[in-house]
Amino acid sequence: MDTPGPPPGQEQPAHGLGASLPQAESRAKTEGTFPYASDLWAEGLLWAAILRSPHPHARIVSVDTGAATAMPGVRAVVTAADVPGAATYGRRVADRPVFAADLVRHHGEAIAAVAADHPDTARLAAAAISVEYELLDPVTDPEKAFEAEALHPDGNLIRHIPLRFGDPDATGEIVVEGLYRIGRQDPAPIGAEAGLAVPRPDGGVELYTASTDPHTDRDLAAACFGLPPEQVKLVVTGVPGATGDREDPGFQIPLGLLALRTGCPVKLTATREESFLGHAHRHPTLLRYRHHADAEGHLVKVEAQILLDAGAYADSSSESLAAAVAFACGPYVVPHAFVEGWAVRTNNPPSGHVRGEGAMQVCAAYEAQMDKLAAKLGVDPAELRMRNVMATGDILPTGQTVTCPAPVAELLAAVRDFPLPPLPKDTPEGEWLLPGGPEGAGEPGAVRRGVGYALGMVHMLGAEGADEVSTATVRVQDGIATVICAAVDTGSGFSTLARQIVQDTLGIDEVHMAPVDTDQPPAGPAAHGRHTWVSGGAVERAAKMVRTQLLQPLAHQFGMSTELLQITDGKITSYDGVLSTTVTEAMDGKELWATAQCRPHPTEPLDEAGQGDAFVGLAFCAIRAVVDVDIELGAVRVVEMAVAQDVGRVLNPAQLATRIEAGVTQGVGAALTENLRTARGLVRHPDFTGYALPTSLDAPDIRIVKLVEERDVVAPFGAKAASAIPVVTSPAAVASAVRAATGRPVNRLPIRPQAAVAVPNS
Repeated sequence: MDTPGPPPGQEQPAHGLGASLPQAESRAKTEGTFPYASDLWAEGLLWAAILRSPHPHARIVSVDTGAATAMPGVRAVVTAADVPGAATYGRRVADRPVFAADLVRHHGEAIAAVAADHPDTARLAAAAISVEYELLDPVTDPEKAFEAEALHPDGNLIRHIPLRFGDPDATGEIVVEGLYRIGRQDPAPIGAEAGLAVPRPDGGVELYTASTDPHTDRDLAAACFGLPPEQVKLVVTGVPGATGDREDPGFQIPLGLLALRTGCPVKLTATREESFLGHAHRHPTLLRYRHHADAEGHLVKVEAQILLDAGAYADSSSESLAAAVAFACGPYVVPHAFVEGWAVRTNNPPSGHVRGEGAMQVCAAYEAQMDKLAAKLGVDPAELRMRNVMATGDILPTGQTVTCPAPVAELLAAVRDFPLPPLPKDTPEGEWLLPGGPEGAGEPGAVRRGVGYALGMVHMLGAEGADEVSTATVRVQDGIATVICAAVDTGSGFSTLARQIVQDTLGIDEVHMAPVDTDQPPAGPAAHGRHTWVSGGAVERAAKMVRTQLLQPLAHQFGMSTELLQITDGKITSYDGVLSTTVTEAMDGKELWATAQCRPHPTEPLDEAGQGDAFVGLAFCAIRAVVDVDIELGAVRVVEMAVAQDVGRVLNPAQLATRIEAGVTQGVGAALTENLRTARGLVRHPDFTGYALPTSLDAPDIRIVKLVEERDVVAPFGAKAASAIPVVTSPAAVASAVRAATGRPVNRLPIRPQAAVAVPNS
């Protein structure tokens, strides 16, 4: 991987914005002393286990907890009848029961929870709970959900968006069609869900979990506990990576109920199987496309139908569908667009927020369509894309004008013109380069190389009227600054960024982040790059307020404004050199602090025609994939991914490069291996044996060939979200390269071996 550096002739700063400042907790993580939820302990600790349904769809006739309650060491058993408050919860729609009461709607749905003095006892007791089921036929085909009997009181249709843009009668000389399927990708966190609940003397409870949206999770839990939010405190523990909603409240709420029932601390550490069954996954998606173009390859009209499988409950499906419909045409100029989008309930595993939700699925489809157009016109695929790329000032099919920087042509040119990697050696020493790896069955003569392109786009922050606001406090005393902000660092590096902001603004090198809990003001969820923008903006405003407090007495003393003073490397100097002192001397033992908020400009929901200014900002990416394919076995090796990305501004070069590398690797997994398979709603092999994640040996060479730093003027620091867009773009690029190597259409992700076997005479 190539790490971006400063411009030629310019040194990278040692600290502050633009420096490759390492994460403060990196040493603790490498030494194994970083406190994750699974490491927590409390005096008098009990252990929890959850009984989950073995069926995807069933009516619950009876639940008998007698045998479990009678087991030695069991302290409590709770079911739906024991939930004192709201029986259902949901971050967007409260449609998911804490415990199934009458109906089971997906494999792995929680039925009951047990607290015992030993984890094995808790699991045995959960298994001893007798549940009588009346099995029902599961609805697992989302296309059949429209006509099927309602699976939920709210019906099977979660949302329908009909987007209408331009002239419905417009046609092009060249027409290509395609049907595409995207599989169910799991967030697959390295650390499975875990948590600790501790009862409080006031009758409340404290929850210690790896939440990515602590205030929302606190409020949902409090409603189910029948308690006011102030009696429930959520403390965020170390987050072992997050590429979506890191921890579903379905793990936290049973913990709190058991702690309240027993009066003892209760801990739950999910098994890998429970993790797969309990949390949300990327929406499996069915997409039908028809592209119209003129004889020169300029797009005329795009028609699409997009069907998202939400699983049993709504979760974030409405937002995912909005992104899929809005970005259905990609970062291309399309005069006429007509898109129908649906999200429906089924008895499949639940779907929810995973990096680039909605945008990733449509990117795979519209880029496949661009490859088909190029082939039909006999035009180079990169050239066809260049003829249609979007730029600042163009209009999305939602009617929203692209006001942010949109350097799509520059990104595409950068990856197109980057030198291709050398061909593999046809020698025994180079056999490890073959698809399939060392000792693979492939023959060098059967390997074909393919080059493919993809352009992707994502929105930043929440959409459709979401109130994006964050609050931060900066406190300075004795030469040390502390940042208090409830923004959870899920691996995005926000805690490092906050330190850099304060260093840059106040010239103080030692900056600490306070632990996150719900006693602090809300900062919102960790998604869509919002903490870089919104929480980073709040930290910057608070730091500038402290800076003013620090400089005002000096400015008054010397008869000048604070704008004429600057802070550099811990020293305060005036423009004319008359004043020169240190920050420590200026503080003179005082404590300074300030609290500030950041709230971006508002957005609006899409209307009945899919029109509206729904997004705060957009980010773009271009990727060129180079693959080697064994056309006899269908094995694929991704040789290189050349990435050009629209980042606005590089705030931490090393951290940014790591985020891009991780996003590309996750996208390669979605392209080739990651698919949580189901059979009539039953999850098959919910473990890392059956669910294949790409390892370091599978990761390709990742070349960051260009980072376009055209600052978004409405964003603090001008920076854009960095990690979701390579996830969105890389699966489409890999599929494009496999098409080029094999001549096959490749209309399904992940790519199955039979789809990568070349057609005869190709």
